Amino acid sequence: MGGRRVRLFNSDLPTADPYLPGHGDPSWSAVHYALDLDYDLAGNGLRAEAVIDAVAEEELSRVVLDLAGLDATKVTVDGRAPAKYAARGPRLVVTLKEPLPAGRSFRLTVKYGGAPRPLIDKHHGDAGWEELEDGVIVAGQPHGAPTWFPCNDRPDDKASYSITVTAAADYTVVSNGELAERRRGSSTVTWRYEQVEPMATYLATVQIGRYRLRPYDDAPVPMTAAVPADVDEGFEAAFGRQPEMMAHFVELFGPYPFASYTSVVTADDLEIPLESQALSTFGRNFCSDDWDAIRLVAHELAHQWFGNSVTLARWQDIWLHEGFACYCEWLWSEESGGDSADDWAEHHHAQLAELDQDLVLEDPGPELMFDDRVYKRGALTLHALRRTVGDDAFFALLAAWVAEHTGGSVTTGEFRHFAGEHTGTDLNELFDAWLTRPELPDLPAAT
Repeated sequence: MGGRRVRLFNSDLPTADPYLPGHGDPSWSAVHYALDLDYDLAGNGLRAEAVIDAVAEEELSRVVLDLAGLDATKVTVDGRAPAKYAARGPRLVVTLKEPLPAGRSFRLTVKYGGAPRPLIDKHHGDAGWEELEDGVIVAGQPHGAPTWFPCNDRPDDKASYSITVTAAADYTVVSNGELAERRRGSSTVTWRYEQVEPMATYLATVQIGRYRLRPYDDAPVPMTAAVPADVDEGFEAAFGRQPEMMAHFVELFGPYPFASYTSVVTADDLEIPLESQALSTFGRNFCSDDWDAIRLVAHELAHQWFGNSVTLARWQDIWLHEGFACYCEWLWSEESGGDSADDWAEHHHAQLAELDQDLVLEDPGPELMFDDRVYKRGALTLHALRRTVGDDAFFALLAAWVAEHTGGSVTTGEFRHFAGEHTGTDLNELFDAWLTRPELPDLPAAT
């Protein structure tokens, strides 16, 4: 018999990060997620099982998971039924029969299912599993992971993943990591991907569509595009130079941190690209030679170093992702024969000077964490640093930062300390001006 299944309506449940209330439990950490999903595209029906290998960070009498809009039907802990498990809104509370001591490893198995749908947050809108006209996208950032698997939804809890998806045979499934198995059934195909490098929950994804897989020739690492059969010449204009982008970023930041990279282009238009680990997702509308499309292709690729491999520990430090990726747009412009990073910095500094001066970059607040000023001021902070220490020291710093923290979680304070130590320069005044004060500083003089 399974544990009793009840519903709770009033409970003091944990929050791991104040920028995302009601998500994450710091009392335990995931080590590995094995997800097995069977999805009916016609009816938007999901039947699934998650096996989570985890460790107790403190003594546990319960385990709180994030699971939104789906029903858990069976739960076990180390193969045995718990005292009970209870759904409370977008959380699943598993009460243990006996406490687990701090440091103890355990395995949590959850069978669940339902009709997955996006989760709405008051600051960030909707995110998660979403039906397209003919397929599925998963937009995880920052709160969408619980819409398709039970998890510890906090950015500093990174784990390895095995993601298995069974879907209709005429669809292609793309997920994080390397395709380890493709098994055909009578009317379905089962796809299994292995993501061995540590990954935050919000970066896990599944993309399902009628895609053709197009490998890139002469790329410095294995690169593939998953595209609709009728994708037009605009694809080449926007995505054709990705191998050159990859080579340039490898030269600047060090080895690409994963085994391969995939770009998914959906048949639908999308408002913005979707970031995830080892792959990025774009709408058909990004197949264009317009700079606003090309820069975002570079932006999403840059996130593989700054955001996916080296990941923020707290959402307040989002500039460590978006400011860096935005700066990489300027670096690619410079490399590909467009405007220089100096040109872009002067341009965006002038634009920011005309806007409200009420954003503190190192702690913008949840309502402003994806404000465009975070992106542009973050990039300007890096350009100010580059002008202060010089090109050689600046790019050596970025490569060392990635090498030191690959697969880990970081904070703004750690970057400040690392930059000062690595360059041998007192950067406190520069960082105070750009990161801790709302007023926009002047850019240092170009050297």
